[in-house]
Amino acid sequence: MNALVWLKRDLRFQDNAAIKAALATGSPVLLLYCFEPELLSDPHYDERHWRFVWQSLLDMHRALAPQTKSLQVCCGDPREVFRALITNGQIQSVHSYEETGLEKTFSRDRDVGRILKEQVIPWDEFPTNGVQRGRRNRRGWNRNWTQHMSAPCHVIDPELIRGKLSNENCLADFHLRGSPGSWRSSQSEFQTGGESAARQTLKDFLLRRSSGYARNISKPLASRDSCSRLSPYLAWGNLSIRQVYQALKRAQAKQGPSRALQAFESRLHWHCHFIQKFEMECRMEHEDINRGYLQYPRLHDEELVKAWAEGKTGYPLIDASMRCLRATGYINFRSRAMLVSFLTHHLWQDWREGAAHLASQFLDFEPGIHFAQMQMQAGVTGINTIRIYNPIKQSEEHDPEGTFIRQWVPELAEVPAPMIHRPWDLSAMERMIYGLNDEPYCPPIVDVRETHRSARDRLWALKDDPLVKQERERILSRHIEKRYSRPAKRTT
Repeated sequence: MNALVWLKRDLRFQDNAAIKAALATGSPVLLLYCFEPELLSDPHYDERHWRFVWQSLLDMHRALAPQTKSLQVCCGDPREVFRALITNGQIQSVHSYEETGLEKTFSRDRDVGRILKEQVIPWDEFPTNGVQRGRRNRRGWNRNWTQHMSAPCHVIDPELIRGKLSNENCLADFHLRGSPGSWRSSQSEFQTGGESAARQTLKDFLLRRSSGYARNISKPLASRDSCSRLSPYLAWGNLSIRQVYQALKRAQAKQGPSRALQAFESRLHWHCHFIQKFEMECRMEHEDINRGYLQYPRLHDEELVKAWAEGKTGYPLIDASMRCLRATGYINFRSRAMLVSFLTHHLWQDWREGAAHLASQFLDFEPGIHFAQMQMQAGVTGINTIRIYNPIKQSEEHDPEGTFIRQWVPELAEVPAPMIHRPWDLSAMERMIYGLNDEPYCPPIVDVRETHRSARDRLWALKDDPLVKQERERILSRHIEKRYSRPAKRTT
């Protein structure tokens, strides 16, 4: 029988506590990944995600050679897969990471836990990236996180993983008969999944690209090279945060103080902070964390949401960002915040109207970060500064020459700066000169001067609601670690 490692969002060998624990049992170690029909059809996921996962599994498969049967990949409900493995006497223990995911993945884990408990099969679950399950407040969380990040990484030798199925037919009903062709096809616009690609991306960032991190982080075009681009590798577990943290510390020790690397370090901490928040209050997937906002529903206009999702709002930087995201799976943080702000403030739509769409487009979709950020940018937490992004101002400041816009909104390719930021102001003659009669660009679906004013007045009025204020204090108490100061020494 095998010590089974259930892979989910931890698709790597190195610094994998579950594999380390399985090897420590002294039994053959078998790795299992299930493509779950319930997730394959979930609107938060897209083909881009499963291609990335498939590439990650192929990378692990290559590292295991010639013990390739030690990695089993199937398509099926894990509940049924585990029942089949148990019935056929294939596993003696299960080892995995805790997953801070969607409600349906948490429900799946509880069901699997009950199945294993009934069969008296031990299941070791390990915290992911310093996120702690069962916490009621943040007291001591920062210290514990730093201690975890500073602890030695687990070193794994893939050659020691030598599990196998004694009954090859036990997974026959769940066998993955090849991957869909779209998973195997090369998509050069998307990052490639896998531990090997992740390590190379990390190395390249620390040695070369990080110098422009702080300077270009808000630029829609330059950020594509200057930002770390590690987010999908962290989301799918090709790297652990601890691996990145320790590589960063080595780079800081070698290169000396750096504002760019210091800014990057703070974002590693915030990455885990938001996932911890979601772990402690996972209802954020479905409703505002601040219950005071629940009594103030927003509009529901399918046509406005469709125009936003398709990149046809009439605001060049909004449309360029959405089209770029759809084509590559990546846009920088400011662009993400701007898209949510436009949806929830200028269009006054509920953040839930766009949550699944954006999740399906972000190659680095991480539930614990995604829902917290959606709500923060929508202004429904009661604890964060309200930011209503002006898409024209953002365009003029961060893409002044319109280079990014021209790349993704070809209708405006001939329009020079600064007119490219306000194409609705072009005269009939100018529209003809710049080819907009041949390939028209949609007019603005709203007037952002009016919608900005309306959203600002509504949001600031809501912050004074008694229940919003009450919830604000509850959220701060639960999710922010209090800084306790020592009392002053008494002197005589």
